[in-house]
This record gives sequence, structure tokens and C-alpha cells, in this order.
Amino acid sequence: MTDARTDPGSRAAPRYRAEYRERRGAMVTVGLRMMLHDKFKFAGTVFGVVFAVVLSVQQLGILFGLLAKNTMFVDSADADIWIVPPETELFQAGQLIPESALHEARVTPGVDGAAPLVVTGADVLRPEGGSEAITLIGAAAPYDLGGPWNIVAGERSALAQPDTMFFEYSQRHSLGGLTMASEPEVSGRQVRVGGFTWGLQAFAPSYAFADLDLAREIADLPEAKIHFGLARVSEGHDPDAVAADLARRLPNVEVRTADEYSSSIVRSLLFNQLGITFGTSTAFGLIVGIVIVALTMFSAVIDNLRQFGTLKALGCENRDLTSLVLVQAVAYGLVGSFVGLGVVAWLAELIRAPQLGVVIPAWLVLLTPVVMVGLCMLASTLALGRIRRLEPGMVFR
Repeated sequence: MTDARTDPGSRAAPRYRAEYRERRGAMVTVGLRMMLHDKFKFAGTVFGVVFAVVLSVQQLGILFGLLAKNTMFVDSADADIWIVPPETELFQAGQLIPESALHEARVTPGVDGAAPLVVTGADVLRPEGGSEAITLIGAAAPYDLGGPWNIVAGERSALAQPDTMFFEYSQRHSLGGLTMASEPEVSGRQVRVGGFTWGLQAFAPSYAFADLDLAREIADLPEAKIHFGLARVSEGHDPDAVAADLARRLPNVEVRTADEYSSSIVRSLLFNQLGITFGTSTAFGLIVGIVIVALTMFSAVIDNLRQFGTLKALGCENRDLTSLVLVQAVAYGLVGSFVGLGVVAWLAELIRAPQLGVVIPAWLVLLTPVVMVGLCMLASTLALGRIRRLEPGMVFR
């Protein structure tokens, strides 16, 4: 049988809907007033949400920053296709591949140009003694594929001059106080500073750039060998299709698009190293936050049992009181998220440096309040269970 109150054709339906909205509005008002009445419990619950947001979002921001550091070269080398040694996981010095692979790349349809790249470790001798490690990148003229970027001093073309290198500006003091007039010794080879980059501080030592031949001499690498081959795809061609064609031509090496290579680096780091560490700390922050919110909301219900019993005695149903508690959970989640994100933004600026960048993408900022509201609603189930078992008659005892 159809209920006259909910039957759209019934005259009682509009009045029922109006009463329903009025009851819900009253529960929202009562819930917010009860939440704000006890300032200490309100502050404690919000602190739990803020703690969860700060710890989890900051850890994720540091994780994304470290991932960006490790993919930075691949993302910024201006290459659409990478030719890499077999089973390559990260961007680092590894197996050497024949430079002849570039000849095949240059004649592949859709390839606009290809260039070699060598990556090796080197040391800069400090005037006061000791040395500082660098990651030496050897690129070929005109240095547009794999050459320096974010240049703050000098011109990229300066690498074509004899014994000239680019160094990371943020590391100039640790490299011996380098200036544009400096002539440091790099792994026993006297060079001169041709320019500086900014922010090219990877997970490993900072990047330093040299001409391909100079880098080979410093690292004592054979002329016919390289670490990576970089190719640019002509306009109008699909990088995936060109890469697949080139892979068939080069069966002894791996051919990947820049996106594929960058993604493989992220997967390798997440599954083998960074993911476990940062995933654990993020989960810990969320769990602690949920526990704090759950216990504080349950404590608030216990302290206000007579008030909830009075509401039940006055005719409030369990669903009305459920609305009251869920409104509080939503409010806690939103307030804690906004405060927590503000703290995270402040901390990110405080610790930001070329060696460590906190990357907080826009989707994470938008997702955080949604997740925290959901977790607060989940945490409220402990309080809701106690309210559902509450007898209205307890107010008369």
C-alpha cells in the first residue's frame, strides 16, 4: 500500500516534505551548536583531522617531489623517444649501448633527429681540500636533446667551447665557491665554468653538463658507446607508432617513449623503494586521525546522553540523530582539512629547496576534504551505535 505522505499524488506529500526539511534543518542547527558548545572537544577533534591531513598530505607531497626529481631529466630532455639498455629502470649510468643505434634511429620514418647521451659520476676538487660528487651529463651539439635547461647564467652554446661545463648554481658553494670565472678540476681534468643551471638537483648528486667528447674523456668512456639515445619525432607523427617501428629495427636495446620511460621510473621507485616508506607513514597519519576523531565524537555523545535521550523523548527518530552526528562529522572533516592544508602549504614553503621539493598537485588539494569527510563519517559510526541503543526513558531516571 502506498504511503499518503510519500505518494506524489497525495495532498499530504508536500506537507510531509516540508516537515522533513524542517526536521533536517533543526538537526543541522542542533548538531552544530552541540559541536561548538564544548570548545575543548571541538579543538581536539579538529586537531585529529589536522594531524591526519598534515602528516598524510605532506608525506605524499614529499613523495611526489622525490618522484619528480627522479623523472626530471626524462621529462625535460626534450626527447620524444629514448633508446635505453635492456632492463633499464631508472635514469642513471648503467650498461653502454652502441652509438650505431642512432644511425638506425635517424633513418626511421617519423624521426626528426637523434642525439647521444652519456651519464657518469665525477668529482669536483675543492680548493680547501676534498671533493664533491656530481652527475656528469655529456650531450652533443646543439645540446637541445639532453642538454642543460633552467639556465640562469651563460648560454647553452658555450658547451661547444673547449673544456667548458655547466654546473648547478644552488651547489656552487659545496663545489668550491664556483663563479663564471672559475676553472675547477673535474676528475683530474681542468675545466672552466661556462654557465649555471638552477634546480637540477636529482636524487643523486647534482647534474653538471659537458660536451659529449669532454664527458667521454673525463669518464674514460669508449667513443663508439653511449648510455642513452634520444630522438625527436616529427610533427604529425605518433611517438608510440614511431617507437614501435624503431624497436623492431633495434632488437638488442629497448625503445620507449618519454612518457613510458618516466612512468617506468615512477613504478620502479614506488614498488621497490619509496612507496613502502611513504605509504606506511601516510597510512599511519590517517589511522591516528581516525582514532582521535572516533574517540572524541564518542566521548561527546557520552557526555550528552541525556540531551540525546531528551531529543528521542520529544519524538526525534534514530535517523534524525544520525543526521545530527553526520553533520558534525562533515563539519569536522571540512574545518580540519582547510586548516591542515594551510599548515601543509606553509610547511612546504618552509622546507622547499633545490634538494627537496614538496609537490602538492591540485587534485590532491581537492581530494583531501572529500577523503577526510568520508573518514570522519566512518569514525562517527562508534558514536552512532551508542545513540541507536539509547532509550528515551533514561531522561526520567
